[in-house]
Amino acid sequence: MPVTIRPAGQGDILAVADLIEEIERFYGSVEIQPMDERRTQIEQALFGSPPLAAALLVVEANGDIAGMAAYSFLWPARGTTHSLFLKELYVRETLRQQGVGAQLMAELRKVAAARPGCSRVEWMTDRSNPAARNFYRSLGFAEFEGKIIYRIDASKA
Repeated sequence: MPVTIRPAGQGDILAVADLIEEIERFYGSVEIQPMDERRTQIEQALFGSPPLAAALLVVEANGDIAGMAAYSFLWPARGTTHSLFLKELYVRETLRQQGVGAQLMAELRKVAAARPGCSRVEWMTDRSNPAARNFYRSLGFAEFEGKIIYRIDASKA
C-alpha cells in the first residue's frame, strides 16, 4: 500500500493524539492520559514557541495517519554540532514489514542532512525489544554499547 511521509501539521493534532494512545497501549500502558490533556500537550510540543519536537507522519492513501517518527534536535553532539534524536518510531501493525519504517528512517536522514550543523541521527531501543533491534540491524545500523540511561520523574526532581 503506498504511503506518504510528511511533517505533522496543526490539523493533525487529533490524529497524532489517537496514534500516541495506540503507541502507549502497544507498550503495555493501562493508564492512558485524557484526550484533552494529550491534545494540548501535542500542540505545545509540536507547535509551541519554540516547539519542543517535530514529527514525520505516515499517511495512507485514504488520509489515515498510520505511523510517526517523533524527534528533537540535541546540542552538543560532536564538537559544537547538534544531532537529530529520534524519540519514537511507530508504524501500525497493518503496514509493518512493508518498508514503511525504512522510509521513515530515510526521511529522518534527509531532515538531518538538510539542517546545517547536524552531524548525526541518534536513537535508542529497549534491549528487550528484539523486533526493533532486528529492524535497525536489517537497515545496516550497528548497536553501540556503553551508555547507561538514567531517568527521574519531573515531579521528584
